[in-house]
Amino acid sequence: MVPKDRNQGKNQLRVGRLVKAHGLKGALKLELYTDNPERRFTPGAEFTLQVPEASPWHGKTVTVREYRVMNANSVVFFQDVDDRDAAESLVRAILWIDQDADEPEDNAWYDHQLTGLDVVRDDMVVGRVIRVEHLPAQDLLIVKSHEREVMVPFVEAIVPTVDIAAGRVVVTPPAGLFEELPDSEDAANAGSVEDAGESSGSDATS
Repeated sequence: MVPKDRNQGKNQLRVGRLVKAHGLKGALKLELYTDNPERRFTPGAEFTLQVPEASPWHGKTVTVREYRVMNANSVVFFQDVDDRDAAESLVRAILWIDQDADEPEDNAWYDHQLTGLDVVRDDMVVGRVIRVEHLPAQDLLIVKSHEREVMVPFVEAIVPTVDIAAGRVVVTPPAGLFEELPDSEDAANAGSVEDAGESSGSDATS
């Protein structure tokens, strides 16, 4: 579920995901969705948690106690998360923060900015974004393409360009994402039929 605006003039911006517990003192390794973590993860910064309803953290917030970079990994400590067991209970949580509507953030977009954009592949429009789904592992653009809904992983390798002003996203999807690939068994059978036809033809001419 995508969090709704909580305060007038505010939007919710997704800034990170907690990927694993680190050490014994409550630290968590952090996957960043922001270009400015030092500004986002200052002591006292409060985040809304996106977690399953069954999680003990559902409906709660966390407050940053400390942010560090350790061995090239972003690591965060939260208030009242003081041991590994508490940290483990937060693994896979997605962090959201209130952001002023006019505050810029590089390489970050609100869902309403992405919804409705044309999806362009090889200079041709192949569909339109109808919604965004936020999963623990990654975000997905749900694209209406003809009569199908295609789930496009929202990663730079597959969606290298987002141009809000032009009203489009450019995709470079792997084969089979937007089109049906021939069934390997059918293709093999077709090859067998062709081979049989060639053999029959040879017999007929001998």
